Amino acid sequence: MQDNTQPYVYNNVIEIENADASRRFIANVFMWMFVALGLSAGLAWIFGHDITLFKLLVDFETGQRTGFGTVVMFSPLAFVLVMSFGINRIAYPLLIVLFFAFALAMGLSLSFIFAVYAQSTIASVFITTSVVFGVMAIAGYTTKQDLTKFGAILTMLLVGIIVASLVNYFMHSEGLSQIITYVGVAVFVGLTAYDVQKLKRIGSGMEYGEASTKKMAVMGALTLYLDFINLFLLLLRLFGGKRGN
Repeated sequence: MQDNTQPYVYNNVIEIENADASRRFIANVFMWMFVALGLSAGLAWIFGHDITLFKLLVDFETGQRTGFGTVVMFSPLAFVLVMSFGINRIAYPLLIVLFFAFALAMGLSLSFIFAVYAQSTIASVFITTSVVFGVMAIAGYTTKQDLTKFGAILTMLLVGIIVASLVNYFMHSEGLSQIITYVGVAVFVGLTAYDVQKLKRIGSGMEYGEASTKKMAVMGALTLYLDFINLFLLLLRLFGGKRGN
């Protein structure tokens, strides 16, 4: 009897420890994500409401982006590539600096939406995005179903969206743009649940507090941040309604 019960107790202890590590890891991921979103939202609002600052991004005479504005639009992608491909070589403190720089760059690029959509529309879509994201994050964390195959399909659809968007950049098809938007919303809604489940599994297999774990938490925050922002921009395009200042 003793030999049968000891392994059972040991296994239960391991499961509890893994679950606890996973919860702390996920909490750390969301903490970094919320900090980044706060920085981006704050900077976007400041530049979007201060004409003097906004002129640094847009030439009011020509209506075109300034050189700095063009750099701002493409710099977030550069930060993502550097962080993603350099994760094993970048020290943790530098990774944090790059993450914050990315959030600030995204904030500057997001300030352009205030020149396109009404402030009330932006606020309502942001709230909607938060609710949808929260529901799918909870679903991904609590579901017992393995979303791995589902995630692979979503990734393929995402690649298709990117290709279609590049094609439509030259075609300027309103119909194709609508299809891309609808499919994009569905993809990022699904990716939110998939990414949260993936991060939950990553967290359960790591010892909390190690440098590698800290790096993965930041990269996990980057992933969820991108899910949220892309979902927000797609919903804004879909439900933006009448454009205005």
